Amino acid sequence: MNVHSLRFRLTAWYAGFLAGALLLFGVSVYLGLQRYLDWNAKRALAEQSRTIGTELLAEFSAKGPEWLAREINEAYAPDANGHFIRVTQENGTILYVSSMPKDASFDPSQIPLPRVGMEKDYSRKIELAAGQSLLVEGLVLTRSDGSRIVVESGLPYLEIESVLHGLLITLAIYMPFIVFLAGVGGYWLMRRSLGPVDEITSRAEGITSTNLSERLPVIKTGDELERLSRSLNGMIARLEDAFQHINRFSADASHELRTPLTILHLELEGIIQNHQLSPVVVDQIGSALEETQRLSSIVESLLVISRLDAGDMQIERVALDLGELASSTAEQMKLLAEEKFVEMRCEAAVAVYVDGDRSRLKQVIVNLLDNAIKYTPAGGKVEIKVSADSESACLEVIDNGVGIPAEVLPHVFERFYRADRARSRESGGVGLGLAIVKAICTAHGAEIQIASTEGQGSRFTVEMSRSVTADRDANQPATQWSMPEPHW
Repeated sequence: MNVHSLRFRLTAWYAGFLAGALLLFGVSVYLGLQRYLDWNAKRALAEQSRTIGTELLAEFSAKGPEWLAREINEAYAPDANGHFIRVTQENGTILYVSSMPKDASFDPSQIPLPRVGMEKDYSRKIELAAGQSLLVEGLVLTRSDGSRIVVESGLPYLEIESVLHGLLITLAIYMPFIVFLAGVGGYWLMRRSLGPVDEITSRAEGITSTNLSERLPVIKTGDELERLSRSLNGMIARLEDAFQHINRFSADASHELRTPLTILHLELEGIIQNHQLSPVVVDQIGSALEETQRLSSIVESLLVISRLDAGDMQIERVALDLGELASSTAEQMKLLAEEKFVEMRCEAAVAVYVDGDRSRLKQVIVNLLDNAIKYTPAGGKVEIKVSADSESACLEVIDNGVGIPAEVLPHVFERFYRADRARSRESGGVGLGLAIVKAICTAHGAEIQIASTEGQGSRFTVEMSRSVTADRDANQPATQWSMPEPHW
């Protein structure tokens, strides 16, 4: 689970707010129930004291304390109910006190007497032994002779505490369970709601400059997700138009420059051949011819890349043996390696058939080998390998040359990009060879990767799908050859 994801954070906030709300609700319910139970108990005790005072004490003078005790015990049964009842004169004489309750929760004889001369009703909470307490309501009554009698009714606070304790246990058990269920349900809802965002993200990650014609799925929900998908599709459409405009401009400019460059080249050659010129002028015109040829090469390369990017160049896809193509191409480039005293080796499996344009794939191999030979010093080694598995073919070009700095690797396939030390103008080239290789690989649905360590060499790897139409024997031995090590 990604704790930094939007769905996790939304679920966490939701669960946090719900837990806070439930906690506030639980505290409110607890305090409210406590106040209600206190008020209800006090009201019941006060009513009981009033009933005893008004109904029984009126006949107390004529019938005596025994009658009073018998009537209270029969009517209220305080020992059986666990209640406390006491009737006291204002001088402290006890007319009646209930006996110890059956559960022995308190001893009535230990309850302090009311203060002598008390004139007002009162309510008090008496702390007993073992941490228990007794809630007592006292009612002060004035008899006809002017004397006062205090009627006290009480009950253990344990009954209220038991109800509150049960509520606490209920809240402690069910609140985390409710929060957990809400969190799980919220995460599921967030995952389901944000599922289209994952689909948009995965589709967006697959869109590059080579497939800008693709569009993101439109979530037709009428909400922000639909607006987002439509806005992103609009942005991709604008990017596609911009890329097409750039590619058309590059192609048109390259096409328009070909003719004047050809004419310029021919004119310069004619001047050298048909005029008597000083050696200095001849050298200057020769230098101009070299730069013109170089500029023509740049224009041709740009035209090729622009057409490949735009999909305007026709690519003839036929089943061809990549191993045979790599071996024959390397054979043709041995002379270039010999001139630089670089050893070249080839290890190419045969019957590795792929669907592609032979001339364009050969251009890939030529550019990679030329790049490897160019930046491998004398005495170095260049290897080309072709291997395959059941689904893909792999072409590798390996050298032990100067290598490429790590900070340069992300830019090697960019147009006109050359590293300061590993790619210099003096070594030749215009910085478009690898860009052409990348464009051809992309047009063939192949993937090209590079691994390099500065000072140790580079490895270029091209992977593409094997041909599904060619049915050949793939168990033939690999083609291997190597140039003899140069001697000088």
